[in-house]
Amino acid sequence: MIIDIEKCIGCGNCVRACEAENDVPPGYFRTWVERYHVEDYDLEHPQVDSPNGGHDGFPEKYDGTGKTFFVPKMCNHCVDSPCVQVCPVGATFRSEDGIVLVDEKYCLGCRYCIQACPYGCRFLNPKKNTADKCSLCYHRITKGLTTACCEACPTAARVLADLKNPKDPVHEFLRTHCVQVLKPHMATGAKAFYNNLDGSVR
Repeated sequence: MIIDIEKCIGCGNCVRACEAENDVPPGYFRTWVERYHVEDYDLEHPQVDSPNGGHDGFPEKYDGTGKTFFVPKMCNHCVDSPCVQVCPVGATFRSEDGIVLVDEKYCLGCRYCIQACPYGCRFLNPKKNTADKCSLCYHRITKGLTTACCEACPTAARVLADLKNPKDPVHEFLRTHCVQVLKPHMATGAKAFYNNLDGSVR
């Protein structure tokens, strides 16, 4: 998925669409939006807001100098996923088409994968007592649809791409834009690519 930070307006539509599409329990998030405020004099320590994951909007605007921007977050569907590696029963697995999924029938609710995820994108579903996370709307994309969050985004800040398709416009986008991943030092092979990602977020 390509996430263009310059286009995100922090409306929370993606969060609400995900909640409705995937029956996400109240107070939990498969995707969320964080608001960052970076003062000119303190670039290394941004202030971060994510009240209700952006579900109910954000507090009043920051006053003074600096810049404010929004960063949508979700499962990065890593090639070398720490969560897959630590699951003792194989309930967390990577599908043939590269999506990291959780098989609820096998999940023990041990929370190992939740602790292992470097992006904080997993939670224990209180209704099912199993690990839960973004599935990239697998039930939708296997039918040729896009994800609920992409469909709900009014500015196209999120775009689902097919890296295996050489004709997908994502390849040109990756070549011509300053695209980065979160926590590159973890070398997870993250597949959520951010355009214009500020260094204070990485």
